[in-house]
Amino acid sequence: MGVIEAINSRHSYRGTYSPEPVPREDLVTIMKAGLSAPSGCNKQTTSLIAVDDKATLEKLLGVIQPPIAQTAPAAICVLTQRVNAYRDKCFAVQDYSAAIENMLLAVVELGYQSCWYEGHITDEDDIAGKMAKILNVPDEYELVCFLPVGKAQDKPAAPKKKAFEERAWFNSFKKAE
Repeated sequence: MGVIEAINSRHSYRGTYSPEPVPREDLVTIMKAGLSAPSGCNKQTTSLIAVDDKATLEKLLGVIQPPIAQTAPAAICVLTQRVNAYRDKCFAVQDYSAAIENMLLAVVELGYQSCWYEGHITDEDDIAGKMAKILNVPDEYELVCFLPVGKAQDKPAAPKKKAFEERAWFNSFKKAE
């Protein structure tokens, strides 16, 4: 699968996962793709924890309310460090977003599915903080995203997208009529 095909095939998957384990070498490939993403001023603020231990995964899934990805056989938790990079600007959000997108594309290329869960775990209820405690994440890191990884049991559904002409132009902004 080429990169353009992976981009066009990738969709958020919220269905049931096959119980088939994700080989560790595939998780390493996915994480390496994430860590290869660009990073503001090369501060490399993104770190990752893959979870393939069933008991640990069950603990993580147990603190996520409402429940998500209950059948996923593996997951990757994305951590960030809020470090100023240039003129008192922090690019941590851009850094981990680029890493997540790279991982989502690698997931699809390897035949798996995933979903970017961030807002669901970073609200006032501090699910991410509970997850970080389970994973022994030090205080100087913030857990910001949960990516379940596994083979889909159902066919991923493509969301309806606006027409290209409504969102992309050449040489000048053109308001849709």
